[in-house]
Amino acid sequence: GAMDYAGAKILAPMVRAGSLPLRLHSLEYGADVVFGEEIIDKRLLASTRSYNEKLGLVEFKKDGMITYSTCAREQGKNVFQIGTADAVLALKAATMVAGDVAAIDVNMGCPKKFSIQGGMGAALLTNPERAKDIVATLARNLPVPVSCKIRLLDGGVQDTIRFMKIMESAGAFAITVHARTRDMRPREPALWDKIKEITALKPVNVPIIHNGDVLVYEDFAECIEETGAAGVMTARGALKSPAIFSPKEVDSKTIVQEYLKKCVDTETIYQNAKYVIQTMYGTGMQQPHGIVAQRAKNLFTICEAFDIGDYFKEHERHGVHRSAFVGEAPKS
Repeated sequence: GAMDYAGAKILAPMVRAGSLPLRLHSLEYGADVVFGEEIIDKRLLASTRSYNEKLGLVEFKKDGMITYSTCAREQGKNVFQIGTADAVLALKAATMVAGDVAAIDVNMGCPKKFSIQGGMGAALLTNPERAKDIVATLARNLPVPVSCKIRLLDGGVQDTIRFMKIMESAGAFAITVHARTRDMRPREPALWDKIKEITALKPVNVPIIHNGDVLVYEDFAECIEETGAAGVMTARGALKSPAIFSPKEVDSKTIVQEYLKKCVDTETIYQNAKYVIQTMYGTGMQQPHGIVAQRAKNLFTICEAFDIGDYFKEHERHGVHRSAFVGEAPKS
C-alpha cells in the first residue's frame, strides 16, 4: 500500500467522534489521512456489510445500527482502527473491511478500563509477544498495510524503542506514538521532547507519527520541526474544529453547520452529532439555540437550532428516513 506519511496531517482515532462526518469534514479542510474511531473486533464480526445505494455508502451494521461506514470520498485515506487482543479474531474482523479501507491500525494506546481488562489497547504495551502476533498475522494476510498506535512506555525511551522495533519486525508499516504514558491524562502536557529523543536515534525504518497536543494549524509544522516525526496526528484539535487542517480561520457556528450537513448526508444518529458539536461549539452550547440542540431528540431539531433545518428537509424529500435516525420523528 502506498500511503505516504511524510509531512502528513492526520485525524486521530476518536471514540464516538471519528465516524464518517468528521472524517469527511477533516479531508475537506486538508487532512491527508483520517483514522476512524476504534472498533472492537467482536463488534465488527457481529456486523454485516451492505451498500446503501441512496447515500452511496458502504455500511457495516449490527441490529440496524452503524458500526462503521465509508464512501468513495475517503478512498485511499481512511485507516480503520481495530481494538483487539487476539490475532485470530483480529484477522477475521480486519478481513471484512480490508477491501474498503486504505490501511488497518491496531490500537495499542487506549488506557480505558474496558480495553485494558480485555487485554486490548495499552495492555498490549506490556505484552509485546501478543502485540507482535497480532501485527504479524494481519501484515502477512491482509491486502492492505498494517500499522499500530502506541504510547510512551512507562520504562522510558529505550523501552519504547524496543517495543517499536518489535512492531517493525512484525510488519508494521508505520507507528504512531502518543507522547504520553498510559497513566497520563490529556490535560497533562504531551512529552514532545521524548518523541524527539526517539526519532533522533532513528530506531526504525518506518514512519514515526507524533500524536499529542497538536491544537492549532501552526502546531503541525512546529511539531515536525521539534520532534522529527514523519507525520503529525491531532485528536482534540480536530474535534474543536476540522479547520485545524488548514490555515483558514473559520468561526465555530460555520464549522457546526458544515459538520451537521455531513451528518444529514450520511444519516448519522443524532446522539453522535450532539456529542461532537458540544466540543465544536463550546460555550456557545449555553446560548438559547445551543440549549435547544442539547435537548434535541432528533437530527432535524439540532439542524433547525443552527439554521439549517431546510437542508435536512431537502434531504428528507429525496427519500425515506432509515433506522439510523434513532429518535423521535421530526416535527415538520
